[in-house]
Amino acid sequence: MGLFSFFSKEKKEVLDKGLEKTRTSVFSRISKAIIGKSKVDDEVLDNLEEILVTSDVGVETTLKIIERIQQRVSRDKFLGTSELNGILREEIAGLLSETETGDFVDFDFPKRDTPYVIMVVGVNGVGKTTTIGKMAYNFRKAGKTVLLGAADTFRAAAIEQLQIWANRAEVEIVRQDMGSDPAAVAYDTLKSAVSRGTDVVIIDTAGRLHNKTNLMNELGKVRKVMQKVIPDAPHEVLLVLDASTGQNAIEQAKQFTAVTEVTSLALTKLDGTAKGGVVIGISDQFRIPVRYIGLGEKMEDLQVFNKGEFVDSLFS
Repeated sequence: MGLFSFFSKEKKEVLDKGLEKTRTSVFSRISKAIIGKSKVDDEVLDNLEEILVTSDVGVETTLKIIERIQQRVSRDKFLGTSELNGILREEIAGLLSETETGDFVDFDFPKRDTPYVIMVVGVNGVGKTTTIGKMAYNFRKAGKTVLLGAADTFRAAAIEQLQIWANRAEVEIVRQDMGSDPAAVAYDTLKSAVSRGTDVVIIDTAGRLHNKTNLMNELGKVRKVMQKVIPDAPHEVLLVLDASTGQNAIEQAKQFTAVTEVTSLALTKLDGTAKGGVVIGISDQFRIPVRYIGLGEKMEDLQVFNKGEFVDSLFS
C-alpha cells in the first residue's frame, strides 16, 4: 500500500475537534488528581488507574500502562507530577506502536493486478454502512475506482442504505433482492470488478450476532466464493465498532474475532464521546490495527488512523 502520507492542517483540525471530549474528560481529571502533589506516588497512580479504566482504556491495558509508569518512577526517584503527562503520552504511543499496522497510510495506493477486496463486518447500528460509504468516497477522491457489494441481504433497509451511500460517493454497486444468497452477491461483485479492472471492492455483510455458528458459516461461505474469483481475497476483513459504546465495543471485538479472521478495525463516532480511550485498549488487547477512525458526519471526517497524530491530538 501507499508509503507516504501528508497529514494536512485540515485533517489535524478534524482530529483535534473529534477527540475534544475525550481529551477534556481525561486530562482535566488527571490535572485534578495531581493537585497539591509534587511527586508520582501510589495515590497518584491509583487515581490515574481509575481515570484510565473509566475512560474505557480497559483494565488489562490500564494495568500495563500503570506498571510501565511504576517502573520508570522506581528508576528515576525524582520524577515529578509535572512530567506525568509526558510519561503517559510516551507509554500510550509505545503501546500503540506495538500493534503492526502495515503501511496502509492513505486512501491512495499503487495499482494492483487485481482489485483490493475489503470485507466489512460488524453489528447493526455501529455505523457500518456509513463507514463503507465514506471509505468509497475517499478512495474515489484518491483516484481509485470503487465497487460496492450489498451482501447484507437479510434487511431490505441495509441494501437501500448502501445504495444511498453509493449514490452519494458516486460509485457503482452490485445488489440483489432482500433474501438473496450473500455469497452470490459477493461472487457477482468480484466478477464484475475483475472484468472492469476496478481498484477497490468493498463487501458489506450481515450485522447480527444472535447465532455465532450461522454467522461463522455465512462469512466463511462468502470468503470461499470470493476466492473462486480472486484466490487471495478478501485482502482485508474490517470490523466496524462504535467507540461511544466503550466496553461494549471491546465485547463485540471479542465475539467477532472468535468467529472470523478480523485483520483491521474501524472505530466510529469518536467525536460524540469521551470514551476515545477505547482505541488504545482495543489496539493493545486484540493486536489488530485500527485502520480508520470516524470523527464526524462529513465524508472527509473518516480518517486513516495515524498513531502519532492520534497521540499528539490526545495530549495537545
